[in-house]
Amino acid sequence: MQVPLLITDFLDRAVRLYPDKTACVEGDLRLDYRALAERIDRLSNVLLDLGLRPGDRVCMLSPNSHFYLESFYATAQIGLVLVPLNYRLTSADHEYILNHAGVCAVLVDGEYTHVVDEIRDRLPKVRHWIAAQDRGTPAPGWTSWNALVEGASAAPPERPASIGENDLVSINYTSGTTSRPKGVMMTHRNLYLNAYNMIAHLGIRHDDVELWTLPMFHCNGWGGVYALTAMAGTHVILRAIEGDQILRLIADEGVTFACMAPAVLRTILDTKGRERFTFHTRPRFTVAGAPPPAAFIERLESELGWEFIQLYGLTETAPLLTTSRPDATTDATDWARRARAGVAGIGVDLKVLDEAGRPVPKDGTSIGEVCARSNVVFAGYYEQPDQTDAAIYDGYFHTGDLAVWDAFENIHIVDRKKDVIISGGENISSPEIEDCLYQHPAVLECAVIGVPHEKWGETPVALVVLRKDVRASEADLIGFCRERLAHFKCPTRVRFVPELPRTATGKLQKYKLREAFWQGDRKVAG
Repeated sequence: MQVPLLITDFLDRAVRLYPDKTACVEGDLRLDYRALAERIDRLSNVLLDLGLRPGDRVCMLSPNSHFYLESFYATAQIGLVLVPLNYRLTSADHEYILNHAGVCAVLVDGEYTHVVDEIRDRLPKVRHWIAAQDRGTPAPGWTSWNALVEGASAAPPERPASIGENDLVSINYTSGTTSRPKGVMMTHRNLYLNAYNMIAHLGIRHDDVELWTLPMFHCNGWGGVYALTAMAGTHVILRAIEGDQILRLIADEGVTFACMAPAVLRTILDTKGRERFTFHTRPRFTVAGAPPPAAFIERLESELGWEFIQLYGLTETAPLLTTSRPDATTDATDWARRARAGVAGIGVDLKVLDEAGRPVPKDGTSIGEVCARSNVVFAGYYEQPDQTDAAIYDGYFHTGDLAVWDAFENIHIVDRKKDVIISGGENISSPEIEDCLYQHPAVLECAVIGVPHEKWGETPVALVVLRKDVRASEADLIGFCRERLAHFKCPTRVRFVPELPRTATGKLQKYKLREAFWQGDRKVAG
């Protein structure tokens, strides 16, 4: 017997077996699985009544909220394709993504409707404008999500019999490692098997209470949407990061699990007065993106008694490829090793290959590109077949990440071909920042690199050669970027240098720029 792997199975199981169990907590709102499913069914019926049909694109632009959780299942069960948007991007970024994906309905948090209103006249395919907010009246031109849901049928919608495991669930746009973001197509099968891996490797259980510190639009967030729901755990939703609030929720709600960026881990560790809170659980903290300093891991486990898990993956891999936890090959107090990417997950065939496509020696020093073959690897880039062919060939997805591995196939990421900077869990394109700096009349040459940062993991720093007889300060250039880019993408420091290192053929040698930061004091970018 062969039954399609559909992510709607996860919510169906939770509702069928545990309808009265708390599914979602957000502020004063508490929904059990029965109530959550009813809101999801009503939203599906709203979208059907608006004339949407299988394959249509629907975007979600919002910080973490119960609305976001509802959107994942309400779209999937009727065959719509969700396009999660990063609310930290600029209006121009949103304009490109919405038009490229062909979105016809936008679901937007009430505090962000003005962002979309700025580009409304440049979104010809969008027909429906729905505001997600529990309080207040939507802005002019927007329809209340809650009002639509309250007026819709609560009957479970008819699910298209044609939906298969290789159909799209979402198109998740990267942060633009080149000139434009790429739309990563994720299928039911991709997300289903990733959820299974998260359940297995991160130990997701029925009694887990997950604190949502990671944005739900983020690839590392999807696992929680599906894996935790499959086990009928409880989603505790945090809209914004604040140390006291995080600690209060861990104490009051009995949080047992969270996935976060290194910056959030730093916030928790640096919050003063932790003794004000009484913790009844030993949470597992999964950190993704640039690994935190080993000292953070030691503090988390030694000072608080909580558990640290490092994982590695990409938007294109749904995302889990590897996890790092104490096992037969890694001692619990080997903090440096614990901060590495770890070993491959179940069903993940991982290789570290040289430029000729041959595995590099497992000696912990030979560098190659991380390549993966697995059912969690995406279906391709939407409407970008050339980009897809450049990433998937010879039977493997080529990540662009450079790493070493050891005799136990423990992966350690050492560099990135694509010059992507991972800061606070966000992917930042160094060429995009450089393109912006080159627009400044004082800039002759520039290079942007990611340097170590105790809070953010990495932060973008610009090395700039000024034109002769033209003056500009660090503040001038940072302000120039902040006027043109999303603020999280902007350099946090600018260093003025007489020249940039280049090869004999003129190619920029960024590794030489990084050496001074990565081999020196980690506080250099503090």
